[in-house]
Amino acid sequence: MAQLITAPTVLLAEGSPTKTIAEFAGHLATGTATVSIAVMDSPSGWSEPGQQPEFDEYSIVLEGQLAASTLDGEIVVEAGQALHIPAGEWVRYSTPGAAGARYVSVCLPAFSPETVHRDG
Repeated sequence: MAQLITAPTVLLAEGSPTKTIAEFAGHLATGTATVSIAVMDSPSGWSEPGQQPEFDEYSIVLEGQLAASTLDGEIVVEAGQALHIPAGEWVRYSTPGAAGARYVSVCLPAFSPETVHRDG
């Protein structure tokens, strides 16, 4: 059956300065564990601890730049580009550009605090 999602569940992300997450599908918004879909509004200078998640993450940058540090180096994703980080790969996201970033994140299976495995 089709389901209209009338508004996202909004929460604040790990890291500093504060990044806003608007989850449209996932554990919090719809109670699903199969996928999470969220719009991220990340200010300039935001960064978070590294992580080694149990889920694949796809990020589609709508505005600004998203940086992803991996064990192989840094990838800068520009507006109109996308990035896939496979499950089990270590990554640390940041938005070092002056404009910050607005991007869509899709996680398969859904993001959860128990499966993201952030660095201590």
